[in-house]
Amino acid sequence: YFCRHGERWELQLKGSGKTPYSRNGDGRAVLRSSVREFLCSEAMHYLGIPTSRAASLVVSDDDVWRDQFYNGNIKKERGAVVLRLAKSWFRIGSLEILAHSGELDLLRRLLDFIIQEHFPSIAMNDSNRYLELFSTVVSETANLISLWMSVGFAHGVCNTDNFSLLSITIDYGPFGFMDSYDPNFVPNTSDDEKRYKIGNQASVGQFNLSKLLQALKPLLDPRQKQLASQILKGYGEHYYSRFTELFKTKLGLLGENENDNYLIAFLLKVSLLC
Repeated sequence: YFCRHGERWELQLKGSGKTPYSRNGDGRAVLRSSVREFLCSEAMHYLGIPTSRAASLVVSDDDVWRDQFYNGNIKKERGAVVLRLAKSWFRIGSLEILAHSGELDLLRRLLDFIIQEHFPSIAMNDSNRYLELFSTVVSETANLISLWMSVGFAHGVCNTDNFSLLSITIDYGPFGFMDSYDPNFVPNTSDDEKRYKIGNQASVGQFNLSKLLQALKPLLDPRQKQLASQILKGYGEHYYSRFTELFKTKLGLLGENENDNYLIAFLLKVSLLC
């Protein structure tokens, strides 16, 4: 942990080597991807988009072998380590793995810790605290992906292990920015099925939230499960409302007009044709 001005940040080294969570990888990072993460996470911060931050980048003398384009052409590259910061590195996947393995007591303890540390508006003695947490994550995830779309940012790997419970942008891997509007834009050369194309980000966000709900269900009573399902159904409305608000601001549209949504859709379609 690192404390500054009363705020607490979690420090994490990316590319320093194997950890208990490295699976079959070597836990290393190459210089090119490390520079990209450093620059983009800082750019996203100054664009006003919730994100992890980069504190430092150190070049390593060790060689790292990588197949950059996943075409069987493995090359030796320079390694690097990024010191990155976030208020928390807990992800949807952090809860999924506990629910999947049936470790419900540990799941409950972890949820209470996350709420106590990062969601001060939720009372710890509230029997609906997990429901309140889910509602917050749903609305904030919709906001985050709307912000991504407002700057043409495609994350590249939007699985549950890369979705923050604090709804911040984390794990900059094969990300990219669109040069021109294209809903089929894919920055990940290994995503042959275009699962995570930029036009799918909103729906993938909803899918990940459904997995979060699935992880929470063992701790919810029947009434809470029903309410949580209704909250998840409201995700699309949250996203669409925020998306529209952001694009109206871009266009300088003031007030409410029934033709605003049509104009936004029309301009995006024109951009696609250009």
